[in-house]
Amino acid sequence: MPDKGRLILVLGGARSGKSAHAEKRIEAQPPPWAYLATAQAFDAEMSERIAIHRARRDRRWSTHDAPLDLVGALATPEAGGPVLVDCLTLWLSNQMLAGRDVEAETARLVAALAAPRGLWVAVANEVGLGIVPDNALARRFRDAAGRLNQAVAAVADEVLFMVAGLPMRVK
Repeated sequence: MPDKGRLILVLGGARSGKSAHAEKRIEAQPPPWAYLATAQAFDAEMSERIAIHRARRDRRWSTHDAPLDLVGALATPEAGGPVLVDCLTLWLSNQMLAGRDVEAETARLVAALAAPRGLWVAVANEVGLGIVPDNALARRFRDAAGRLNQAVAAVADEVLFMVAGLPMRVK
């Protein structure tokens, strides 16, 4: 039976297995599955990363690019079924680079995520475990990412922290 109205947040560091685990959670549901992609390919290395992610998904997945309007993408009919949002951290970076009001956009996104219409799995990076960044922009980003993760975790039904490919249940 399909999972209805549930939000799972999958957090972790780089190459922790976040996306692969999130994909498995979605694929445990009947297809079709929606993938809301927030990444933008500004260089060849990022293009390659995006291609690797896409290659893991077969035709049962529909991919929707949502680098800025994630709230709008979550309102589409496809978002009534299993949805993977990958990733909130890139979405935040896109908001900052576009000069948007990060606090207002975060509040809009958290409100949308608080009312899932199906199984929604959101992926985000935990960026606050390292050293304090040496410049103001990086510190602002780190702090905004921490606030975003806290707000999404507060409305999520389940929160996982990925370590070396292994999920640790936080909530």
